[in-house]
Amino acid sequence: MPTSVRKIHVSSQPDSTYFLRVDWRGRGLGLGFQLLLTDGQDAWRGQVSEAAVCEEAEEMEMQKERYIDDLQQALTGTESTTTYCFALTPSPPSHSSAVTLAYEKVQKDISFRLGSVLLQSVQEPAEPVRELLIHSLQWGNTLEHQNQNIEEENRKLRQEHQRITAEMKRYAGGKEALEAELFSRFVLVLNEKKAKIRSLQETVSRLQESRSSEGQKNKDSVKSDQTAGEDEEETEEDEYGGSTDEEPEEVKGTPATTLQSRDSSTPSPLDDSLKDITDVAPCRKRRFRHLGASDQAIKRPNPQTSHRKSLPISYGTT
Repeated sequence: MPTSVRKIHVSSQPDSTYFLRVDWRGRGLGLGFQLLLTDGQDAWRGQVSEAAVCEEAEEMEMQKERYIDDLQQALTGTESTTTYCFALTPSPPSHSSAVTLAYEKVQKDISFRLGSVLLQSVQEPAEPVRELLIHSLQWGNTLEHQNQNIEEENRKLRQEHQRITAEMKRYAGGKEALEAELFSRFVLVLNEKKAKIRSLQETVSRLQESRSSEGQKNKDSVKSDQTAGEDEEETEEDEYGGSTDEEPEEVKGTPATTLQSRDSSTPSPLDDSLKDITDVAPCRKRRFRHLGASDQAIKRPNPQTSHRKSLPISYGTT
């Protein structure tokens, strides 16, 4: 059975000190509980049933669970933020008479009465006081043992904390060293990549310059070829045009009598002009050869034809 012991002060007796022991069944005070009140010399004992707990909750117009929580905090002293006060009647109590213990909850200068219990006087108070002392000693030993366990756990936790701290420092140092090494490697790789990129850019620029220069040369060669072709065409057109323009005029403007007179006279000035030409294009020379051949044909008339022309015309007589 769970047991709780706490020290209380009675409002009507501020200089007196009482000890209250509460025993209950289950997890809380909802199933009823027993009370033992003593001042070290006298003792009073009482009991609160489950029905009385429900009746007090109904009178307070509170939910049973909430009322049980407040009641347990008031009697066992598990809550320290809320103030609870106790009243004992008659005051001062007699060792041979019954007393009534009332317990209230104080909140914002307002007190709420949680309940009261009638306690009967114990004829031999030494036995309950002894039990109270034994329980207190046992509870003290339990608390001390728990305290030792907690201290041992705290010591282990401190050692573990120190070990983890040392490990963390070692890991932090290794991490910094690894970061420095990786950064140095990264810098080397980055510099190599930059150098490679620069070399590739220079190669690309050289290729572009060579392509541009080759393209410019090709354009210049094409332009020069086109210019040379145009110049040759213009030269040929000029030469052919001069020869063809002169020749028809000479051919057209030369009657048969002029050709006959040229045959009998001195060589033509055209032969002299041909002798003066020293550097003439092959096509021009071929043209003049052709013209020279035609002139020779003109200069060398057929003997029969000339003989026929020299014969006198005779008219027949009858």
